[in-house]
Amino acid sequence: MGFVSLAALIIVIVAVVLIIQKWDVRLILLAAALIISAIAGDMPRVLREFLATFSNEKFVVPICTAMGFAYVLKFTECDRHLVQLLVKPLEYVRGLLIPGVIVVGFLVNIPVISQTSTAVCIGPVVLPLMRAAGYCHPTTGACLLLGVSVGGELLNPGAPELLTVFDKTGVSTKVQAQEYLPPLVFTQLAVSMLVFWLMSVWWERKAAAQHEPTPDAAPSDIPHLKINLVKALVPVVPLVFLFASGPPLNLFNIPDEWVVLPQADGKRSPAYSSRLIGLAMMLGVLVAMVVSPAKARECVRQFFEGAGYGFTHIISLIVTANCFGKAIELAGFAQLLGQLITETPRLMQPLAALVPMLFGAVSGSGMASTQSLYSFFYNPAVALGLDPVRIGALVSLGAAAGRTMSPVAAVVLMCAALTQSNPFTLAKRVALPLIIGLTVVVCLRMARIL
Repeated sequence: MGFVSLAALIIVIVAVVLIIQKWDVRLILLAAALIISAIAGDMPRVLREFLATFSNEKFVVPICTAMGFAYVLKFTECDRHLVQLLVKPLEYVRGLLIPGVIVVGFLVNIPVISQTSTAVCIGPVVLPLMRAAGYCHPTTGACLLLGVSVGGELLNPGAPELLTVFDKTGVSTKVQAQEYLPPLVFTQLAVSMLVFWLMSVWWERKAAAQHEPTPDAAPSDIPHLKINLVKALVPVVPLVFLFASGPPLNLFNIPDEWVVLPQADGKRSPAYSSRLIGLAMMLGVLVAMVVSPAKARECVRQFFEGAGYGFTHIISLIVTANCFGKAIELAGFAQLLGQLITETPRLMQPLAALVPMLFGAVSGSGMASTQSLYSFFYNPAVALGLDPVRIGALVSLGAAAGRTMSPVAAVVLMCAALTQSNPFTLAKRVALPLIIGLTVVVCLRMARIL
């Protein structure tokens, strides 16, 4: 390891310590990136990465429009109708609340994409149910966190992580969401949910022995809403649109000129996929306005407020994490990782899951982790004759796990706020189930079962 790599390693360790001490993640990642790039003698490369990512529509369009759609769903209460529809059966099977809440969070996260918005959406409905059943605050918060952040969004073609893989491989996000990710995501969900469910029994017994206060929620405290089936279906409109407009269904085709200018060579513009996702989200906003006429005139303002939130809290993390990833590359870590994988090919699958998980746990962003690190694994995968899309699916899943166990992630902080819990406590409670789930996925992948 040369001087630059050693210095970068020390800076990374210091950055991790500062982040744990609750310094702003974006400040630390950007400062670390600039310092490392200065030592490596190529600071302009990090500056170019900052400007390029800041204006990259591959992230800005899908993420900001998805967050705008999430704000409109909340404003029109369409999300509440979907949640009530999914939660209704749980009122009659209290013994299945733990897996039920996790599954509800997972299902709602598929169309909504944003983990924080999903937590805000389902929290007021499911948390009173869990309190009424006697669960303590940390258990309810960790249950909510695992459900909304375990990886449901990876089954949505609009997920930015899939666009990162598409950018390298050319495999559409719809194909990734339909073929590559479901086996991994559902295995991770099943294993981590089972482990969490078993561990929750021990947590609750420990809480009861320590006489921790568990405020009960009276039935009247549980919010009920007369379910409007039309409104309940609005959140899935963009999802249905994206799946129906491409293979294998091909029910209809969106002409290029609707979202991009046709290219002179006749090929489809690379911007088509990300802009099509934006168009799907805008269609969802339009449908929400139609089914909620009394609130329609405020929906556009809500959309742009949500888009602004997405840029502030998500795009900013991706920008700074990309700069950090570029600096790590300049320090030679990418070459070291590639050399290690080339010399020991069996390490490809474990490292493709573990490294993004660790980066996600530090940065608090699964999207930023995937975007920053996927290129580290793409070239070694091609050199070894492995399918880079399959590796990309594993990177995305590992990044989602890291985000979920990060005490600085927005979704962790939101779940902690909703349940009056410590974010570090919630992160610790979901960490082991996620690690076990990811380990099972990697083992099954190495055994060529997944």
